[in-house]
Amino acid sequence: MSGAIVLRAGSLSLKATRRSVVVCGLLAAALVGLALWAFTLGSFALSLGDLMSVLTGTARTSVRTVVLEWRAPRIVAAMVFGAALAMGGAVFQSLTRNPLGSPDVIGFTTGSYTGVVLMLLAGASSYSALAAGALVGGLLTAFAVYLLAFRRGVRGFRLVIVGIAVGALLSSVNTWFSVKAEVDTALRAAVWGAGSLSSIGWPAVLMSSALVAVVALVAPVAQRRMRWLELGDETAAMLGVPVERTKLLLVVLGVAATAAVTAGPIVFVALAAPQIARRLTGRGSTVDLAGSALVGALLLLGADIAAQHAIPGVVLPTGAVTVCVGGAYLLVLLVRESRRGF
Repeated sequence: MSGAIVLRAGSLSLKATRRSVVVCGLLAAALVGLALWAFTLGSFALSLGDLMSVLTGTARTSVRTVVLEWRAPRIVAAMVFGAALAMGGAVFQSLTRNPLGSPDVIGFTTGSYTGVVLMLLAGASSYSALAAGALVGGLLTAFAVYLLAFRRGVRGFRLVIVGIAVGALLSSVNTWFSVKAEVDTALRAAVWGAGSLSSIGWPAVLMSSALVAVVALVAPVAQRRMRWLELGDETAAMLGVPVERTKLLLVVLGVAATAAVTAGPIVFVALAAPQIARRLTGRGSTVDLAGSALVGALLLLGADIAAQHAIPGVVLPTGAVTVCVGGAYLLVLLVRESRRGF
């Protein structure tokens, strides 16, 4: 019986695997195409030939500046941040076995924002300091939620409810800060909290990419453990998985992926991307970190393009676009779950 369980947990049907590979290939191609299109948009019009000239080193100085210094950091950031948010969302949705188990729903993103607020109060303003504050704030919030939800183990629904409560508390702290802090400090926090990619630069992109690369290296092992946990805590324990220690490590991994986003709390990407990836790849209830990452990169890059060019002459924060789209998605998800007895 144990061998049958391992087989069920460790492998998918050949048909589902082939479909997943094909879908991931199509998503990667779509992502490349969308990124190339993003490079050509803007008041300084570029063609694909201009992009090729940058790659070959024959481009004019103005073209190189626009491509490498102005547009490339934002486009790469959108893809990296979208992938990071999606992987974090996939981890928590698998951990809680709940489609609402997303970092921005259960309070971890709010905790990262509180960490940034505390760093600003301490006088720090560099991207590295704010990123460290976001990471520490998210981790401390995650540990607090984990401990409060722990009752001879952690159950998914209890983790979601406790996370929502802790997130509401931290949100009130952030609101109090915006009222009581000095105007300049409160303004910096508000800009970060809007989730904008407009001021992103290569240092922030490279730092976030390094953290996402570490998460991606750990992802195959984490995905295998998540599949076992989705069979139930008792079954996973039978297979020799240290259940609670694995859950705690998954929390750290999910928060690290979420905190890699140093552009502020861009919400709903972590909520929607894993669910969309599951439906596209046909993996059912089994988590797919690669597919989720590709969908998340597509969603955030598309949202950033819309934020810059949807309204002529107006550049919106990327987070404002994801809120509009994600709010409608959340409403549909809640209606579906209520019909299924959620």
